[in-house]
Amino acid sequence: MNYGKRGIAKVQKSLTSKSIKFKKMFLISVLKLMLVSTMSVVIIGVCFGIGAFKGILNSAPDIDPTTVLPQGFATIVYDAKGNELTKLVAANSNRSYEEIDKIPKYLSDAFVAVEDERFYEHNGIDIRGIIRAGFAALQNRELSQGASTITQQIIKNNVFDDWVNEETMQKIKRKIQEQYLAIELEKKMSKEKILEIYMSTINLGQNTLGVKAAALRYFNKQPYQLTLSECAVIVATTSNPSRYNPISHPDNNEGRRKIVLEKMKNQGYITQAEYDEAIADDVYSRILAVNEETVDKSVYTYFVDEVTAQVLHDLMEIKGFNETQAHWLLFSGGLSIYTTQDPDIQAICDEVYENEENYPENLKWYLNYVLTIEKANGEKENHSTEMFKAFYKKQNPSFDLLYATKDEAYEAIEAYKHDVMVDGDKVDGERITLTPQPQVSITVEDQSTGYIVAMVGGRGTKEASRTLNRASNTTRQPGSTFKVVSTYAPALDSAGLTLADVQNDAPFNYNSGRPVKNWWGSNYRGLLSLRYGIAQSANIVAVKTLTQISPQLGFDYLQNFGFSTLVDKRVEKDGTIVSDIGQPLALGGITDGVTNLELNAAYATIANQGTYVKPKLYTKIVDHDGNVMIDNTAPESTQVIKASTAWLLTSAMVDVVTTGTGGSVNFGNMAIAGKTGTTSDYKDVWFSGYTPYYTATTWTGYDNNVSMRTSAEKNLSKTMWKKVMSKIHENLEYKSFPMANGIVTASICSKSGRLPIAGVCSGSVKTEYFAEGSVPTEYCDVHYFSNICGYCGLSAAEECPFKQASVIEQIPDRLLDNNLASSLSKLPTDKGTENTQLCPHNSTFFAAPNAQEVLQQQILEMQLRAAGITPPSLDPPVEPQAPTSDTD
Repeated sequence: MNYGKRGIAKVQKSLTSKSIKFKKMFLISVLKLMLVSTMSVVIIGVCFGIGAFKGILNSAPDIDPTTVLPQGFATIVYDAKGNELTKLVAANSNRSYEEIDKIPKYLSDAFVAVEDERFYEHNGIDIRGIIRAGFAALQNRELSQGASTITQQIIKNNVFDDWVNEETMQKIKRKIQEQYLAIELEKKMSKEKILEIYMSTINLGQNTLGVKAAALRYFNKQPYQLTLSECAVIVATTSNPSRYNPISHPDNNEGRRKIVLEKMKNQGYITQAEYDEAIADDVYSRILAVNEETVDKSVYTYFVDEVTAQVLHDLMEIKGFNETQAHWLLFSGGLSIYTTQDPDIQAICDEVYENEENYPENLKWYLNYVLTIEKANGEKENHSTEMFKAFYKKQNPSFDLLYATKDEAYEAIEAYKHDVMVDGDKVDGERITLTPQPQVSITVEDQSTGYIVAMVGGRGTKEASRTLNRASNTTRQPGSTFKVVSTYAPALDSAGLTLADVQNDAPFNYNSGRPVKNWWGSNYRGLLSLRYGIAQSANIVAVKTLTQISPQLGFDYLQNFGFSTLVDKRVEKDGTIVSDIGQPLALGGITDGVTNLELNAAYATIANQGTYVKPKLYTKIVDHDGNVMIDNTAPESTQVIKASTAWLLTSAMVDVVTTGTGGSVNFGNMAIAGKTGTTSDYKDVWFSGYTPYYTATTWTGYDNNVSMRTSAEKNLSKTMWKKVMSKIHENLEYKSFPMANGIVTASICSKSGRLPIAGVCSGSVKTEYFAEGSVPTEYCDVHYFSNICGYCGLSAAEECPFKQASVIEQIPDRLLDNNLASSLSKLPTDKGTENTQLCPHNSTFFAAPNAQEVLQQQILEMQLRAAGITPPSLDPPVEPQAPTSDTD
């Protein structure tokens, strides 16, 4: 750097230069302009943001103590003709409100500890919770933690009741308003009052809203009587009332209850001693003992039970409500639900199924029993149905909880109590449930729409709502009803088989080595067509057919038919891997079984020209203001099989009710098609059938899965199907099943399934229906002219003295199992060689030393037969011996 006089002068000159000054001033001006512009944009943006924010706040609804209280209205359920079926009301709906001074401190502390630990510190919104949720969202890239306070939850559920329909900007607006209103509400209402409203409106499972209803439902107590352990059970349900339901999922609730107690201890609400005492409490046995004591007196029908289940599902899946909101809306939201129930058809079903004269005489009663004993020292001892059963099994190994009369059951109960109770004991709780057996169910559907028009889910007095429904939420083994949908439908639809194709009904094993047995006994019927296999429910024909087309194909079709309970692959708790993709699928041998509702829908698919329509129990839901929330009229349909396949299956199932296993269901004035279904040892018996109008499926079985023994029990499904369907169709015009397009007829040989040979297949020629393009082009390979042995009827050996020309019927290679085909001889024919069994009159026979003696005996037998005389009991022919050698 030059700091001399000349250098300094030079610098001074440059600083005073006009051009340099201009450039610097220009740059400074640009920078000022940019700064001013930026500040202007920021100021405008802030002003706009403030204005928008103010606008959002100004548009928020007014908030006061009355607006956050639940406004409950009964939901009305209507049948298809507009008649009121029932009212749905939450347990003690608005009347379950409980003032906070009647709620134990344990309970309010538990809610705060779990739902909003800084409830008494914040002003309506929890800034720390919001920050925590934000960090969690950044880490997990999803909103895995909530930050809503108890105050916000009240506003969200009771003020913004349509929040699930919001778009993104609407959601942001609502969230801002929700937080603003939470702050405003806390200015107008005390913390205690806010907590009181929250505890009186929250969904706590098992159709209970509020702590009062929950305390009554689970413990038959008023809230102030609840212990710490019981309070923790109730609070444990809040995050997911179904999953943590202490009645249906006690293990889940127990795990969540422990978390509740830990939070209370960690936040100083309870001591270690209180925690330990609550953890040790056997609270779930008490819940079990009082389970049925507080059930709503208004018992819904089985149909309404299933409607409520379907509506709850759709409110969550279609409208986006959480379970608490959906439940509140269904039972307190003042909805109008229009169902598919036909009142006339439902009345017919009820009349038939409620009439005890329609059931077998040997009525039995199935016992479920729960007992709680209070010992002299105050301890509780619980006894379950399984303990009761084990007690009597020691005396009678075949004991199965079934009694001929109710009195017998009560006597057994008294004897049990006498044995397990000692002096000083007293009964603290007892529940006795006796259910008539065998049990039943029926589903009736209009196959063209998928509308369920009637449903019965059990026999006997229905004592509670939303309980066991054997028509919709109970799975049983489907038996032979699965043959059509798992095997014959895919075989005809895509595997290239026809109703004329045959299988050899002969000894056959599953791949596991276990033999397949026919229901009719140990005899075999030889070559049988698929049509015959359907009509007579031939097990071996079905299993061989599924083996031929592959179990995987059958499984895929079943899924398309709408079955949701199938197991692709599952690892059980013991490590066993189970799958329904196997040969037993042909006979309904599956892991978990099926519901009546879904089995009926599969047969309705065939009745509906192969189009599956998802079953519906309601057509629309209208909100309290008259707006349609869900329009359920549009069919959810899928073409599962071709219309031609459906008609061919129908044709075969018409044979079931005219000449086959379902003949007793035929009521004469309507076309009927259907399929019987029976499982091993008659534990489940079904009939699935349809007319051109309706499809119905009936089921019979014991709740404890024992076998039905009498003929009346075994035939009850068919008996009830006929009684119901004959009455439904009394005044309906006769209809036949219209033939589908593309159906043709052809003459075939029923033994081979192929074209007949003139003069050879004469006794076996039949007319069969085919889908166009599937008529066989090959000729019969079962019948042919040849010499037979007049003595034994087998193909004659070259040396046979009893040769006579005749038509031979032999099983061709394609229908023989590999192990059988290799044991047969080859017989030369004009078509080449065929597998056959030759008579024993060959060179070895005549080389035997006693050949002539055996031959004379056989000639005598033939002469007696020809004279129409039964031969006397003769010694069996001596097997000719080969010549012996004179040397070793």
